Amino acid sequence: MTPSAIEIVKQFYTAFQNGNSQAMNACYDKQAIFSDPAFGLLNYTEVTAMWEMLLKRSKGDLSITFDDIVQINDIVNVTWNATYKFGKENKPVKNVIRAKIKCKDGKIIEHHDSFDLWKWSRMALGWKGLLLGWTPYLKNKIQTQALHSLQAYIKSNST
Repeated sequence: MTPSAIEIVKQFYTAFQNGNSQAMNACYDKQAIFSDPAFGLLNYTEVTAMWEMLLKRSKGDLSITFDDIVQINDIVNVTWNATYKFGKENKPVKNVIRAKIKCKDGKIIEHHDSFDLWKWSRMALGWKGLLLGWTPYLKNKIQTQALHSLQAYIKSNST
């Protein structure tokens, strides 16, 4: 029997809480797409590498909570929180993310995260984020750096 969309979402975020990127990534369909303000639009290979990279780089210093799981038609909405240290200066970040997830045949086929990038940049980047976090310039710089980091991670971990 195919699990419900809500069951898949709970399975995904429980694996996230446990730092298990393999179990998280097993929830995705091979044709899945993902988007968020930091990385932009990613395909299956990129999103699964992203979760693996983020968990490895956190070195266990990442707290994930999730709640407010509601299904409306074929979309599951969930609010999740990530608390971690960012960058060389280990700035504390508590990011509140709203996810819209679409499932088909027991797998995630679309996953769109949204959060306040300006608020995130103030926590993660300090005064630079406070002054420039609302600008398209900083948003583009954040995405460029995130994608560059992801592509380097994929390249260094390919067999």
